[in-house]
Amino acid sequence: MALSPVGEEKFADTPFRDDVLEGLRREQKCLPCKYLYDETGSRLFEQICELDDYYVTRTEAGIFGQYLVEMARYIGPGAAIIEPGAGNCEKVRPLLAQLQEPAAYIPIDISPEILLAAKAEIEQQLPGLSVEAAIGDFTRGDCWPTTAAFPCARRVIFFPGSTIGNFDPQQARALLCSFRSRLEPGDGLLIGTDLVKDSVILERAYHDSAHVTERFNKNLLVRINRELDANFDLALFAHRSFYHTLRQRVEMHLVSLRAQAVNIAGQRIAFREGETIHTENSHKYSLAGFSDLLRDAGFSPLTHWSDAKQHYAIHYAQAD
Repeated sequence: MALSPVGEEKFADTPFRDDVLEGLRREQKCLPCKYLYDETGSRLFEQICELDDYYVTRTEAGIFGQYLVEMARYIGPGAAIIEPGAGNCEKVRPLLAQLQEPAAYIPIDISPEILLAAKAEIEQQLPGLSVEAAIGDFTRGDCWPTTAAFPCARRVIFFPGSTIGNFDPQQARALLCSFRSRLEPGDGLLIGTDLVKDSVILERAYHDSAHVTERFNKNLLVRINRELDANFDLALFAHRSFYHTLRQRVEMHLVSLRAQAVNIAGQRIAFREGETIHTENSHKYSLAGFSDLLRDAGFSPLTHWSDAKQHYAIHYAQAD
């Protein structure tokens, strides 16, 4: 169905509109997970990270706490740290404080309110550090600083939180290749991965007893209603998450509870009862499998750090 003149004038040429409509026209309806992280979504995710059910954040924090000095030794003095998808920049702050005379910190994020607030806090905490916030979608590339913009001994991309797991294997390889293209030989990548483990642990983490993840997932519909003049009824969609053993990933969906139609940006999208919108993946890796992926993307894995239960790992790799 063609857009009406009003809808065309109001919504033309916006990436969000185009991605939403394209994704909801697919046989398996889907939405890019990056759009979960508007200001409200980012704050809900911060709440998820504090839940007992969600082991990822505290496990990663424990690894950083135990091995931070060793990580800083690998990065070395005078480094510029680039963090795509930085959010509130909480995870990088202990690392920046541990590094010897870091040349700069460049956080990149799609949410300007949270990013700029974090920049101000870091500048207050580390007054000698140059902090240059870049607002934009790090997967698109136009917001990345040029390699010559920040003279330094080494550039290191910091990508914690198992964010790489949100990309399917082909996308993950492409993203790592993109990271590699922005580095010089000898530059580094410090990256977190969630490891393959018991499905009960995984499913509890993505379907918490406090229902915060449900609110986080449904907030995407709230955002579409607000920004694209849509009329999603949140009561007619249910949050669903499960571990797909064969694909080694947790999938997150929104399930239509009845046959219905939703108007979005001047267009009508039909849903069958039980039809889902696939909103996010979280792929899990083995240590050997992720090392192979790093090599395939032009990095040499140098070391990794993990917790005692082998639930999570942080890798340091060097650009070939």
